[in-house]
Amino acid sequence: MGRVAYARIAPNEDLVLGVEKLCMAEGFKNAFVRGALGSLVDACLGTRDGKYVQIKGPAVEIVSLAGEVRSQEDGSLSASLTGVVADTEGNVYGGPFVAGANPICMTFEVTLEEWLPLAVAL
Repeated sequence: MGRVAYARIAPNEDLVLGVEKLCMAEGFKNAFVRGALGSLVDACLGTRDGKYVQIKGPAVEIVSLAGEVRSQEDGSLSASLTGVVADTEGNVYGGPFVAGANPICMTFEVTLEEWLPLAVAL
């Protein structure tokens, strides 16, 4: 394991894209999400059948968040985040967060841990 970063994602910035942006700013090529706290304006989660579930706010709380960021062959980063959210009526939903469809409400704090894959010596 490598460095640890604790950072904030600004209001109206997308959760998934914001995590990717934070990793780029910290110079992390691969990372794990180790903790998070915050809410979304609205949430959009994927389902097993390839569809989406839209959860309307104005403040959708993130109950838990897990995931990783991986470096792609072209050098870009791709975050895969899964979590559990609760709407304003207390209904609970879970699944993968859809990139570009999960705007941060007020603020969002996240802890990222850099992953340094071991080089294989031949």
